[in-house]
Amino acid sequence: MARARPRVAGRDWPSSTAPWHSARSFQSPPSRALGVNALRMRQPDGACAATLWPWRSGAQWLECLGGALRPRLERLPMAKVCAVFGGSRGIGKAVAQLLVQKGYRLAIIARNLEVAQTTANHLGAGHLALSCDVVKEQDVQNTFEEMERNLGPINYLVNAAGINRDGLLLRTKTEDMISQIHTNLLGTMLTCKAAVRSMIQQQGGAIVNIGSIVGLKGNPGQSVYSASKAGLVGFSRSLAKEVARKKIRVNMVAPGFVRTDMTAHLKEEQMTKTIPLGRFGEPHEVAQAVIFLLESPYVTGHILVVDGGLQLLA
Repeated sequence: MARARPRVAGRDWPSSTAPWHSARSFQSPPSRALGVNALRMRQPDGACAATLWPWRSGAQWLECLGGALRPRLERLPMAKVCAVFGGSRGIGKAVAQLLVQKGYRLAIIARNLEVAQTTANHLGAGHLALSCDVVKEQDVQNTFEEMERNLGPINYLVNAAGINRDGLLLRTKTEDMISQIHTNLLGTMLTCKAAVRSMIQQQGGAIVNIGSIVGLKGNPGQSVYSASKAGLVGFSRSLAKEVARKKIRVNMVAPGFVRTDMTAHLKEEQMTKTIPLGRFGEPHEVAQAVIFLLESPYVTGHILVVDGGLQLLA
């Protein structure tokens, strides 16, 4: 007599010849380019029960399979998937390069899709490039849905997208004020909102927002930029309190002067005289701080300053 296939919550287990279920039940097999292998789960008697995919959360697996395989599933490693907004250049790109070395699968998101794709290609196979306007909530939501379709649930988020329009307040156009506040502050709020929804389903995650030392100290000629980054401090700490019980951590890195496109117009030789360590920082030095916060399970609501000692000055 043929053995009946087990049923869970009114749904048949997929057999080796059965069609794949919808994305909400059993995920379609990922392409080989993503480098994802199926995990074959077996019942105690050795019969194959189901084919599952690494991006399903531990909670989802346990809900589907019940108590019989619970101890085994709790020991399975979860895939590390990180969305890096502003990951095509500067600090965001440096973060992406370090994350790849640590085995993360990445989504590189930028306004310019071609630049994002170039960065993703240089990182190797299995990474995704997307274009997104972070100030448009529907665009952000669509981007997260696309990431989850291709990579699975997002465990980690890095917000490195930002713009700067230096100038005295009296000379700053209103549209430049709005664009800085929208991109630097509102955009981060919208990406965090979308990420938290996903992370709650996965029962945990980590977010790192990139701020600036001027958001803590202020700087003449950067009043609007400083305000947008100061807003990130309050937002990051408040969000950390909101989601801590959901096992989601939120931290922030506040860089000083770092050698990127945004500081290319500055007179470095003159500026370094005001920095105790006597030089601009490098993107990878800030990226190391970001990785530390992403992977530190007992740190949340923290603002990590990486500025060569600039905050020591009055």
